[in-house]
Amino acid sequence: MAVPKRKKSKSKTRTKRSINMKMKLPQMTKCPECGGLTPAHRVCTHCGYYKKKLVVEVSND
Repeated sequence: MAVPKRKKSKSKTRTKRSINMKMKLPQMTKCPECGGLTPAHRVCTHCGYYKKKLVVEVSND
């Protein structure tokens, strides 16, 4: 059975673990009404539509 020659340092093991803990960007989808980018399954912040229905009135201030 294979046995390591030397003990791995804490910094080596931590860097291998930290690679898997990176943050991911949220997936953005294109709004079918206005074409703006919004997170999936959320009301569009630009026009207020969700699933081709007006849900929220958006003011243009």
